[in-house]
Amino acid sequence: MTYYASRNSVRLMAHGGKLSSEGLLILTSLADAPKHGYAIQLDIASMSGRRLGAGSLYGAIARLETAKYIEALKADGPRRPYRLTASGATALAVELDALRKVMTTAARRLAIR
Repeated sequence: MTYYASRNSVRLMAHGGKLSSEGLLILTSLADAPKHGYAIQLDIASMSGRRLGAGSLYGAIARLETAKYIEALKADGPRRPYRLTASGATALAVELDALRKVMTTAARRLAIR
């Protein structure tokens, strides 16, 4: 099975663009340790209650790998683990900072009501 990353989405990520929700979940999953696809899928379901289908998961993995936010490690049998790169950790930190600002604003505005 082959997955193709959209050039526009990769170009956007490489220039500080916003991560997709799938990309954010995958980078978050890989922030503590390398994982293979199924382990990433289980971790995302555990932390968010969201189950990514194989197409969404591996499509996002391909885009993140092309953007150099994650990298594949040597295959462990039939499984291919991925790890977060330094640029991936930076992208995750930037995205989390942006989300913090939105959450702070939303909480403040809800409190006014």
